[in-house]
Amino acid sequence: MATKVKEYYGVELPSPYEVFCNPAPLTIVYTVKDFQPEGDSFDDSCKFVGPSIAPRAAQTSFDFTVLEGKSVIYLTLGTVFNQAVAFYKECFEAFGDTEHIVVMSVGSRTQLNELGKITGNFIVEHYVPQMEVLSHARLFITHGGMNSTHEGLYYGVPLVVIPQSADQPVIARQVVRSGAGVSLQMQDVNAALLRETADHVLGHVSFKTIAMAMSESLRRAGGYRQSAEAIIEFRNRYAAG
Repeated sequence: MATKVKEYYGVELPSPYEVFCNPAPLTIVYTVKDFQPEGDSFDDSCKFVGPSIAPRAAQTSFDFTVLEGKSVIYLTLGTVFNQAVAFYKECFEAFGDTEHIVVMSVGSRTQLNELGKITGNFIVEHYVPQMEVLSHARLFITHGGMNSTHEGLYYGVPLVVIPQSADQPVIARQVVRSGAGVSLQMQDVNAALLRETADHVLGHVSFKTIAMAMSESLRRAGGYRQSAEAIIEFRNRYAAG
């Protein structure tokens, strides 16, 4: 393969690793070393800039006044693996008629009339402005997608992660390792376990303390601004060379 690439393109490839893993003199990593598996094994060519958190278009119809001064739990399974009517009904049983206001986002493919009776302390929508809701939340029950996990930690919210697929089990392990939350397996979830787990996380201040420390680390990393600075610095260094 290396010979053919050289013949066609005039490019030397020291090994197949160069093709499949695409090592580069600069790699922007949108997390922090503390959250990256084996983070200390990465050299200085990897710039850990944290998540790229930026304002989104507001959904003006959401009434945030109902969340003010309340114990808010935010619950979503993300945008892909979110057709989980049985799970949502377990959530109603777990948190219905509790002191919590539960904001639940079920995605566009779940019909609200499939969910049955929605208890009065729930706000159920196809979509909610996630970051704004997280700024009010005491607990985030999430599928553990990288964006959602980062956004929860960015706002210092402890997590209950229920991974669905892809990289989510790895992310869930990192949340547990950090001490910012706990992880459950979807096949084990029922109303009693959800309620017990939420009470456990909310009842132990260590989860909130570590989530706040992670928030500080993610914010300090710089996000998209630090990413732009790293790219400009890289360009200037190589242009000068």
